[in-house]
Amino acid sequence: MTSSTTAATPGQQESVLGTLIVIPWASEPEADSDSPVMPYLMVYSLGDGRDGPEAGSEALRGELEKIGLSIGDKVTDLARETRIPVTLLVEAEQAVLNLPFMRVQCPVPPEWEKAAHESGKAYLICSLRPWPEAVQGKPVGEEQLREFLGDEEMVALSAHCLLPVRRVRT
Repeated sequence: MTSSTTAATPGQQESVLGTLIVIPWASEPEADSDSPVMPYLMVYSLGDGRDGPEAGSEALRGELEKIGLSIGDKVTDLARETRIPVTLLVEAEQAVLNLPFMRVQCPVPPEWEKAAHESGKAYLICSLRPWPEAVQGKPVGEEQLREFLGDEEMVALSAHCLLPVRRVRT
């Protein structure tokens, strides 16, 4: 599996946050389980902000905490915590992620979109740990993604939430 990345640069080019990247992937279905495939999105920085990677991480922490997301292993269910202004629209192989400090449209594969519509939710990870190697437009391999996600520090330095999936109504 490879995933493509999409960049969102909030505000000015000289942002403290720097370039934020969004990457989609989905869990593999379990052979002996009725568990649905879970679609994931991860937001991370390249660490290229105006004041360096540490300042960018702290600025991202501030933005996430300001909207009500906590950093650590707590998973916030945004279907229940409706006061947190994060939304996800999934339609036509595109995921449109809105946070107060960024809006990005990310291409997603058909199986990701199907999983999102079937489960009605996606798992969002906002990592404070920069990942400068995973740049926009460059495929990220399964092993590379697994290595980054498997790092305990990355998990501890991330906000985690379940996002309801919205669709265009006709």
